[in-house]
Amino acid sequence: MKHFLMAFLLAMTLTAQNMQQLTEQLGKTVLYGDVALSPDGANLAWVESTAATTSKQTYIRETSGNAPAKLVKLPTTGERTDFDLAWSPDSKTLAFFSSAGERDQRQLWAVTRDASDAKKIAKLNGYAARPRWSHDGKRIAFLYIEGAGGGGPLMAAPPTTGVIDTAIHNQRIAVLDIANGQLRQVSPADLHIYDYDWSPNDKTFVATAAPGPGDNNWWIAQIYTIDIAKLNATSIYKPTLEVAVPRWSPDGNSIAFIEGIMSDEGFHGGDLFTMTANGGDVLNRTQKRKASVNSFIWQAPNRILLVEYVGGGSAISELNLTDNSARTIWKGPEGIHAFGNFPNFAFSKDGKFAAAMRSTYNSPPEVFAGPLGEWRQLTNNNAGLQANWGKAESIDWTNEEFNIQGWLVPPTKVEPGKKYPMVVFIHGGPSSVTTSDWPASFGMSRAIIAALSMRGYYVLLPNPRGSYGQGEDFTRANVKDFGSGDLRDDLAGVDAAIKKYPIDPNRLGVMGWSYGGFMTMWTVTQTDRFRAAVAGAGIANWQSYYGQNLIGQWMIPFFGASVYDDPAVYEKSSPIRFIKNVKTPTLVIVGERDAECPASQSYEFWHALKTLGVPTKLIVYSGEGHMFIEPKHQVDRLEQTMAWFDKHLK
Repeated sequence: MKHFLMAFLLAMTLTAQNMQQLTEQLGKTVLYGDVALSPDGANLAWVESTAATTSKQTYIRETSGNAPAKLVKLPTTGERTDFDLAWSPDSKTLAFFSSAGERDQRQLWAVTRDASDAKKIAKLNGYAARPRWSHDGKRIAFLYIEGAGGGGPLMAAPPTTGVIDTAIHNQRIAVLDIANGQLRQVSPADLHIYDYDWSPNDKTFVATAAPGPGDNNWWIAQIYTIDIAKLNATSIYKPTLEVAVPRWSPDGNSIAFIEGIMSDEGFHGGDLFTMTANGGDVLNRTQKRKASVNSFIWQAPNRILLVEYVGGGSAISELNLTDNSARTIWKGPEGIHAFGNFPNFAFSKDGKFAAAMRSTYNSPPEVFAGPLGEWRQLTNNNAGLQANWGKAESIDWTNEEFNIQGWLVPPTKVEPGKKYPMVVFIHGGPSSVTTSDWPASFGMSRAIIAALSMRGYYVLLPNPRGSYGQGEDFTRANVKDFGSGDLRDDLAGVDAAIKKYPIDPNRLGVMGWSYGGFMTMWTVTQTDRFRAAVAGAGIANWQSYYGQNLIGQWMIPFFGASVYDDPAVYEKSSPIRFIKNVKTPTLVIVGERDAECPASQSYEFWHALKTLGVPTKLIVYSGEGHMFIEPKHQVDRLEQTMAWFDKHLK
């Protein structure tokens, strides 16, 4: 017994040391975001940070030569967070937002292309985002919520007390005249603007918008044109599903946009549509294409460059509008996109030159630039980082009528004749996709992949029906069927992995966050195959969830009706309905102020398991929203998750 105890304590010490080393290593990863390429392709800017800090600073460098990037220095002291970079049409000036000197307030700054002479060019009071220059370079537009905060439902929700739903703070388009500093809001006060684009003559905006509250109504947004002089908006397109990224053609005659079933604002995927500038002749240009468009730019009036999710990776394709034919220019395993949340890709004005932040599970992020598909590496800040976990590989399997793709990360070392436990990591969304990315990012939610591999686990990351990457029919395949078909796809992936790799079928775990948290709760109510589960920000009861979350509009396209009109379709996919089936020890994790998946859902699931005598633990992280911000909470979540799987699967 004495020797057993010493061995046990040694193993626990090694586990703690490994986790500390891993979090320190991943925490040092230099991250690059908000990649912005000047229109002429000569200069590149990005926001740089590390995974363990919240500070973000802007860097600029030339795309040619080997001169190092220059930090944009601001005449302030203390920590700063920079956001949303935008080059002027003449490629000489970079505009960006920064909280420098004002922790809770973004201000608009401008700096020359040599990273000198930074100046604050507007005094703002409220949330601001997404600056865009007019084509003549005389004005900068941006999204603005004067006198109020913003940031979307990923952030921690404010406390809700007093009379509810009386104040709606719509996000409007504000335009700054650079010469005289005059700022005016040009979109109607009763519309919340989500995305927009200047017309070529700078007289009109095209925008996706809906009446407030903004966090809830993105899923019912329409496309509007906004007359800047008259300050009025005209709806020109009411979509069937969600719309994103409205962009004018170079000649001003057409507007392109993405439409599809999307579960989260800022994480786009769907088909590419075009229409005339007044909303006529709406055409789906990528119908039945086995890909999901996430961003694009007009290259000419009859050509559009697409950035797409394909399988579990990305591609860049040129679409010819004369016959809707497309040719692939580049394809890779990583995830790239030019707009929305955390953009990591940018084109030059002519579309011939591009820049990207690139990484895979086994290669850390760096910045690349060059002609399309011929990029060269410009940064080397993560050269000292080593992937001490297993080498990831793409894995494919079939289930029912679908071909499914996923990623499999093996243990760091696989010994002959030995079998290993495996954890299935289910992505959120459900309209999303898992691509190959270094397991350190803002929020550190993917660090668990490396941790599990280093501790001797296989990790399966499936892209089942409902995911991006195989066209709209595939993404819509779980409508009115949450948890059923996609679980069958996931279980078929488990079988495929066990058949091919030395995986112990009696030591399986499952985990996920958001929709992945729901799928974890659902999985343990439907099967006893898993011996441990970690449900993060999950949904236990779709009926009660409908009345608790702050973004209920997202559910209508997926369930077909509100819970008040068709409660049965919500009940059939609710894990709580089958709660007495659960035998799997389940750790439940959530942020205290999560607006997307309220903590009450996690409490309901945990309370049921505890009452029924199933091993469980609930952790609610103070002040956190749907996306964790505090580094100490990110590290603790990793350690708690790893300890839970070690306890039940080792």
